[in-house]
Amino acid sequence: MSKSVTTKDIARKIIANEELLILDVRNTDEYDNWKIEGGKIRVINEPYFNLLDGVDSLEIDKDNEIVVVCAKGGSSQMVAEMMEEAGFTKVYNLEGGMKAWSEHLEPVKIGDLNGGGALYQFVRLGKGCLSYFIESNGEAAIIDTARMIDAYETFAVDKGVEIKHLIDTHLHADHISGGRALAEKVGGTYHLPPKDATEVTFDYTALEEGKDITVGNTKVVVHPIYSPGHTIGSTSFIIDEKYLLTGDILFVKSIGRPDLAGKAEDWVGDLRHTLYNKYKELSDELLVLPAHYSFAEELGEGGKVAAKLGDLYKKNEGLNVEDESEFRRMVTENLPPQPNAYQEIRQTNMGKIKPEVEEQKEMESGPNRCAVEG
Repeated sequence: MSKSVTTKDIARKIIANEELLILDVRNTDEYDNWKIEGGKIRVINEPYFNLLDGVDSLEIDKDNEIVVVCAKGGSSQMVAEMMEEAGFTKVYNLEGGMKAWSEHLEPVKIGDLNGGGALYQFVRLGKGCLSYFIESNGEAAIIDTARMIDAYETFAVDKGVEIKHLIDTHLHADHISGGRALAEKVGGTYHLPPKDATEVTFDYTALEEGKDITVGNTKVVVHPIYSPGHTIGSTSFIIDEKYLLTGDILFVKSIGRPDLAGKAEDWVGDLRHTLYNKYKELSDELLVLPAHYSFAEELGEGGKVAAKLGDLYKKNEGLNVEDESEFRRMVTENLPPQPNAYQEIRQTNMGKIKPEVEEQKEMESGPNRCAVEG
């Protein structure tokens, strides 16, 4: 039996910016679509069927530390065992493969909050999704909760806080929200923008500008800012006059795509107004914390995905297109493929369909595609 590593081990190496060599034995088309990225990770793709007759063709130093990866962990274990027999000394199998990697959540502390408490970013490294955990004086709120709600529950227990509020910045199309399920489990309140909730089949509390959400007794206040563009209801938040949570409207290296409800032409004007007018009125010192990232280089020190708003207005190409028709063309023409099963994911998040857990995992497979490509 070959030695194994967990997704936690890989995540910690990426966040610590440590070198790691990965041998990905999935088919090349699967590898090209989606792979482990970040930090000083180097990945070699050699499909499993090419190695059935032996691993001698691998041009890898036998004393290198190597992690073998496949879709679910079975084929990679066989390859790892073959490599050990061939004299590779530090070869490991990734438990659960890319399926497990897609679900791993790594909490990263963003900073302390006024009056006590802290803000954490949960980085879903295998999917590019980001969620946020606010804890203050025994209470917690989670923004853009992922489907894997156990991770947040465990974190809340470790911090000694009770989860009170579950908030989605918009109706997600690339991943299944865990907000409503966690709210039901812990007796918390689930918040959703009403303009994104016209077809939902469940009760929710409407996110409306001017109706702040208080977490704890230390007045950690979240201010909804109605900021349409990615969806018609997309909502941003300011926390402590210091942090700007932008949902899928603004990312570190790109901007949100307005087409995931088939409304690119209709919503591109809203997107421009939010980015070029509403956000422009805010302080340059606000730290932008998005709901997704698309590129490994967006992972900063300690695994944080964040940037000051003023810096983004200088460096983010999506914020520097002066001509409105050129902006419209960029946003409607430079769109990556739609996320995997995005229509089914939207319907799940509306409560219209209730797929089994394994089906939900399959629906979420593949990379995040919520940004406009440059």
